[in-house]
Amino acid sequence: MPVNGIELCTETFGEATDPALLLLAGEASSMDWWDDEFCRRLAAGGRFVIRYDHRDTGRSTSFPAGPAYSGIDLMNDALGVLDALHIRAAHLVGLSLGGALAQRMAVEHPTRVLTLSLIATTAGPAAAAAPDDGPVSDGAVSSDGDADLAPPVRTGTIRVATRTATATDLEVDWSDRRSAVTQLIAEIRAGGGPFTPDEPYLRRLAERVFDRSTDLSAARTNHRLAGHCLPVRDRLGTITAPTVVLHGTLDRRFPAQHPEELARAIPGARLVWLDGVGHEVPPQALWNTVLTEILGTAP
Repeated sequence: MPVNGIELCTETFGEATDPALLLLAGEASSMDWWDDEFCRRLAAGGRFVIRYDHRDTGRSTSFPAGPAYSGIDLMNDALGVLDALHIRAAHLVGLSLGGALAQRMAVEHPTRVLTLSLIATTAGPAAAAAPDDGPVSDGAVSSDGDADLAPPVRTGTIRVATRTATATDLEVDWSDRRSAVTQLIAEIRAGGGPFTPDEPYLRRLAERVFDRSTDLSAARTNHRLAGHCLPVRDRLGTITAPTVVLHGTLDRRFPAQHPEELARAIPGARLVWLDGVGHEVPPQALWNTVLTEILGTAP
């Protein structure tokens, strides 16, 4: 679909007459990270489910490596998907960077947000701690383990891990299917826990991601550079949408203080711990809990 001067690949599940639910994937992650069956089960719960490839991922418009857009553009892409489908407001489910985008949408466009389900994400730093001369990365990715974290920095009462380019990013030949798939599997395992899917499932997923991607290396670089711009942590208290924060007990990228502060910052938000889950898309073993929380958030 044409959105904001580019093309975004979008897929829907369920009936268009049901309330819309928009899935926002993590940094440099295509729609493939949202499992097909997970989407179908959400649709069976009475939702018109929408997943899409962020710009630079999957079949969406790809850019050369280098500064090309900001996190604001990524948020506006999500709004543009809703506009293209003639949807006034939607339930938002955001993972990691997708959770940061969902928070910004709820702050800056509250009439477009019915509920928030924030998974494996953070409130980010206070606005006063953000640099004035460029975007801020929240360190949020859906597939990268922990190896690429720079030393955490102290901002207010929360430790924020920022993502930097690593030797791994530079050494892996992301244009080679075998190398890219092997690295993606390794990253998922590094960030996961005991419920992370087995190797055959991860290989099928990684191969699908590679086969649908134009340039994995450029996507990783560009999303890292985009970050999510000036954070909205200081404005989270204005959010009125019913909110659930879902967070893995083994998430090393965003340890416990991140979801705890996020839940405190958003009025009425509930924090639900996912035992044995790392910084990852919710594994199938936890789907019953996750689906119940997402579908039950609406009043």
